[in-house]
Amino acid sequence: MNPSIPALNSLALSVSVVIPAKNEARNIGWVLERMPSYVDEVIVVDGLSTDGTLEIAKMIVPDVVVIHEDRPGKGAAMRAGMAVAGGDCVVVMDADGSMDPEEIHLYVSALAAGADLAKGSRFVEGGGSTDITRLRQFGNAQLLALANALFRTDFTELCYGFMALRRSAIARLALDADGFEIETQIVTRAVRAGLRICEVPSQEAPRRYGESNLHTFRDGWRILRTMLAEWRGSVPEAATAIPLPIAGDNVRAVEELVVPNQLIRTRSDMRSSR
Repeated sequence: MNPSIPALNSLALSVSVVIPAKNEARNIGWVLERMPSYVDEVIVVDGLSTDGTLEIAKMIVPDVVVIHEDRPGKGAAMRAGMAVAGGDCVVVMDADGSMDPEEIHLYVSALAAGADLAKGSRFVEGGGSTDITRLRQFGNAQLLALANALFRTDFTELCYGFMALRRSAIARLALDADGFEIETQIVTRAVRAGLRICEVPSQEAPRRYGESNLHTFRDGWRILRTMLAEWRGSVPEAATAIPLPIAGDNVRAVEELVVPNQLIRTRSDMRSSR
């Protein structure tokens, strides 16, 4: 753990990390070994792995909470993990090594500063990806542009699974997606519910071993269908985005991360400032 990162366990916020996993024995050890000490609870949602994923998880984190989920899909696994999480902050990340647990402090800091949802972005300043293909990047850009137009937002990222939510806000989203579209459902329902949302920079690496379970066209279509279904619901006028003072290595102590009223902008404010 980077010694320059503030000690988050001094906060009155507990942290649960939910990790969906299926046959990630060669990757999950790297993830769990890098888990910060301030994390109170690690939940591995196992999709009936047969390669020793759980044995490795239990060896590295003896008190890991294991959930056996026989329904297929990342969304089903995320929802199962969120349902049992006990922390004030519920962080969700992948088991394949593409997301670095050392970035968790950015998400927790964002919630400590007042956000209800902190969503990772590879395309905000300080973020990046050495994994995304040109085809996926093009598809992501088109889906993002449509989402921003439909929901009157100005996000830089839509389809990325590294995020954190206040546990108290999860029930308001009434999540029911089973696949990769869960990430879009979380964001769009958070907007509709008027939750305070911020983006934090994230550096995505290629998965360490194995093949991705993402299917570009099939999952892209499911994301599009989800987005349109959510748009047909009512969109509130006061969904807020919080430009928090956190980026890169210049992270101020969490105790200083206060969000003054003038930094909370409504979507109408964002549109008028363009």
